[in-house]
Amino acid sequence: MGAAQQVGNNAFLNKYLMGRAIKGTGLKSNSKLKIGIVGAGLAGLVAAMDLADAGHEVEIFELRPFVGGKVSSWLDKEGNHIEMGLHVFFGCYYNLFGIMMRTGSFDELRLKEHTHTFINSGGNVGELDFRFPIGAPVSGLQAFARTEQLGVSDKLANALRLGTSPIVRALVDFDGGMDMVRELDDMTFTEWFTQLEGPFEGSARGSIDRMWDPIAYALGFIDCDHISARCMLTIFMLFAIRSEASVLRMLEGSPQTYLHDPIVAYLEERGVKINLRTPARDLVHELGADGLPTRVTGIKIKRSNAEKFDATDQDDDRADEEDPNVVTREFDAVVCALDLPGIKGVLPPKFREMDFFDKIYNLDTVPIATVQVRFDGWVTEMNDMKAMMDISGDQSDGRGAGIDNLLYSADAEFSCFADLALVSPGEYYKEGEGSLIQAVFDSRATQRSEEQLVKDCIAQLNDLFPSSKQLTCTWSKVTKLGQSLYREKPGQDKFRPTQATPIDNFFLAGSYTYQDYLDSMEGATRSGLMVADEIVARADAIAAASERYTKAQAKVEAAAAA
Repeated sequence: MGAAQQVGNNAFLNKYLMGRAIKGTGLKSNSKLKIGIVGAGLAGLVAAMDLADAGHEVEIFELRPFVGGKVSSWLDKEGNHIEMGLHVFFGCYYNLFGIMMRTGSFDELRLKEHTHTFINSGGNVGELDFRFPIGAPVSGLQAFARTEQLGVSDKLANALRLGTSPIVRALVDFDGGMDMVRELDDMTFTEWFTQLEGPFEGSARGSIDRMWDPIAYALGFIDCDHISARCMLTIFMLFAIRSEASVLRMLEGSPQTYLHDPIVAYLEERGVKINLRTPARDLVHELGADGLPTRVTGIKIKRSNAEKFDATDQDDDRADEEDPNVVTREFDAVVCALDLPGIKGVLPPKFREMDFFDKIYNLDTVPIATVQVRFDGWVTEMNDMKAMMDISGDQSDGRGAGIDNLLYSADAEFSCFADLALVSPGEYYKEGEGSLIQAVFDSRATQRSEEQLVKDCIAQLNDLFPSSKQLTCTWSKVTKLGQSLYREKPGQDKFRPTQATPIDNFFLAGSYTYQDYLDSMEGATRSGLMVADEIVARADAIAAASERYTKAQAKVEAAAAA
């Protein structure tokens, strides 16, 4: 079945896929390939795990001085862990959990209470509380019925729209429900949701503003007026069918330590070489009689200085042909496991003459800014002022005061945030310090200066948690990523490429490539597993083609020397 098992309705409910991620492809290829992977994000790292286990020689090239891609984290000079984004592990991340079990890191995830908490202006709290003796869909229905986040008319609008949605059909006919969801990729969530207004005029808008917008921003950093209905309903479908899908986990500490380091150790044990600060500058390729690419023969890389690259660099100018640091490495197969700006930067112009690759340029990205602010007290503690101010002694392992969970807000420009000193205390709690709030701003605010973003973050936290005005910010950091997730606007699925391409030995991976999930850690993991399946299935054919190419090149060189 290979990569095909990750696409289609069965991919959502098939827990065998976790076993597939734990065990690998389960195959040893007869032909050993030399494989080059461009990009050391989750997709590239996961692909390398499977390909190495299948017996291939794998080498990875990464622009940045660390692995992880959009899930990267790193230490600054003062020993603070810096991140790009806020990384939450939903219970339906079956493939990623399988990879973490395979590398021994799954037990380092911290399970959170089964609630989704909204913090509103003035300290008012609303929850979707999924804790209930009966599982999905009953647990979800009662959570929406009882939430304080919405008024009566908003709840009626929700009940009307969700009660007539593909989710209901999926409870009795999952395939039919999912087919309906896929057909909604050409409209926004707002367009879909407001088709049935409900008994009170404007009630649908109120529900969108107070609940669905924060969730949309958390998923894709765009609001319901712009996000695809397919995107939103895909995750709701999982929540409705599987009780564990809406359960949240977070890492014990930084992604580098608790997610990536175990993967890197796994790869190094199997002889995979990871080249950091080594960007791919070009794909060396052959052209057919029609002038189109037929084969990728290697990767032109540039050995670079660490000082030249900022941690958030996503692309670089193509190197000069005469640059002594530029070398060409030959491979039997090449995988570009990059994000959108990365793949657009490395694809040669000739590739755009093929519709398969040209469609990628229709996909756009969203900017984000991650703001980290540390305080001399516990920001999210609103009931006990003494506890809020108490930072004495050892309050590690999440023992500090406040809310130990992911938080949403409809009244801030950061739709999702968390106190990392509570939710991931292993590396983010510092003795004698309080909260470390990590908030992700979207395009509404990313053009502001870093100084202004910190001020705005503190002001908005003070609005959400009025008692926090008594606290002082002791440290801050802003990390801007101009091109983050691909923009999940309507009509984008048709532009997402498959992992196998029309060039037999050239492959793509990354959460923007086609797999039946969102642009997320789980999506990246799925794409890495899928591209490995595609290569393993073609290994003998790729090896034979590589041998023919090598013999043909030898004849050309011999003739030239004669």
